[in-house]
Amino acid sequence: MSISLTLTPKQERFIATKLETGKYHSVEEVLEIALRLLDEYDRAETEWVRDVREKIDAAIEISDHTPPIDGETFVNQILEQFQQKRQTEK
Repeated sequence: MSISLTLTPKQERFIATKLETGKYHSVEEVLEIALRLLDEYDRAETEWVRDVREKIDAAIEISDHTPPIDGETFVNQILEQFQQKRQTEK
């Protein structure tokens, strides 16, 4: 497959700067690394979304079996936990 790209001047300067460092030897190498990193980013994002969904589902499952509490009680419980943690860290 052959693809033709048109880069913006900013993108061209970015690639040229990378090549000038001597770390990269060709435009193709820079693009190969960029595409690999994009793939890694997409995979990490997909994994993160899956993990968050699993945590939300678990929280919903727990909440289905836990009696509700009012906001003031909830906040007081959180503050108490922070205070206990602070005391154990000293």
